[in-house]
Amino acid sequence: MEEKRTSVFENGLIWFGAAVSIAEILTGTYFAPLGFTRGLIAVLVGHVIGCTMLFLAGLIGGKLRKSSMETAKLSFGNKGGLLFAVLNIIQLVGWTAIMIYDGAIAANGVFAVGSWIWCVVIAALIVLWILIGIKNLGKVNTIAMGALFILTVVLCFVIFGGGGVASLTSDELSFGAAVELSVAMPLSWLPLISDYTREAKEPVKATAASAIVYGIVSCWMYVIGMGAAIFTGESDIAQIMLKAGLGVAGLLIIVFSTATTTFLDAYSAGISSESLSERFNGKYIAIAVTIIGAIGAICFPLSDITGFLYFIGSVFAPMIAIQIADFFILKRDSQAEAFDFKNLAVWFLGFVIYRFMMGIDIPVGNTLPDMIVTILICVLADKIISKQEAMA
Repeated sequence: MEEKRTSVFENGLIWFGAAVSIAEILTGTYFAPLGFTRGLIAVLVGHVIGCTMLFLAGLIGGKLRKSSMETAKLSFGNKGGLLFAVLNIIQLVGWTAIMIYDGAIAANGVFAVGSWIWCVVIAALIVLWILIGIKNLGKVNTIAMGALFILTVVLCFVIFGGGGVASLTSDELSFGAAVELSVAMPLSWLPLISDYTREAKEPVKATAASAIVYGIVSCWMYVIGMGAAIFTGESDIAQIMLKAGLGVAGLLIIVFSTATTTFLDAYSAGISSESLSERFNGKYIAIAVTIIGAIGAICFPLSDITGFLYFIGSVFAPMIAIQIADFFILKRDSQAEAFDFKNLAVWFLGFVIYRFMMGIDIPVGNTLPDMIVTILICVLADKIISKQEAMA
């Protein structure tokens, strides 16, 4: 029986759903101190950097027909790659909890029945999406994405059609820090994208569509959040929807956007678990991650995610830099060793360099310089080791 592959359109829909997110709108509100023009430039620069990396990461998995964590094993070894699978599962559990928390708080702001109830409702929808499965979403996803698109357009008109401007320009956020916050969202999807591009009929086109659709819609979400803070003086998206009279429509945006985005996190956590052991069933692990995330969202305050975003950057920026160097520059496509100690050492250096750069205000953020330095170190280390082996 021929394996079912996803189309370019289906991949685009998946990443549209990933980008329509309350978390992205809330992150956009942080940009208000820059003013609209400088904030918009920071959003665009960050997303160009982040989505370029997203495309390259997805292309590796798409061409090799391997999941994100299986491609990591090519660079770090069959055992060494497990480190990133574990780190990825941890960040995905964190994201699942954060997304459910944000969605529940916002939904409760529109229709107050208790945040924990909304946590349960959103988690149930995520589980439903998992049970339907990525290859069978088809029309369900098309209808859901179409409705979200219309409702988000309405929200956009409400925010930017008011005419009022609240001047919030200050020095609270530097331009470089804003760029890094913009890079952070697409960067957070780097360890996931190959889980979807590996299933594509046309990997290159599907990966390009995924990165472009995600980039455009994610920028849109950031701008909605920034515009809400600047033009309405309000950073609580639920209050904006209530003031605009969106009511039920606003509630639908919140609940379904949270479910469609968080589904990807939980699903990929399941895929990553399969790289740890063949005995793990990805679908059951994804459901377990959703339940754990819902419990975390109910029990803990998860409103400030900036530290979490920077942690993701410091871990996965050097990881994907090494994979890019290996696949596109050094042309490595196989890995027999249990541990690639050279690449693991380079990754640790990249991690330390990123954390060091966090104390420096760089106009293009930390991710791009860190990845360039890590790629150079990786290529140089390979040349040195190859030369030594040739001389031995």
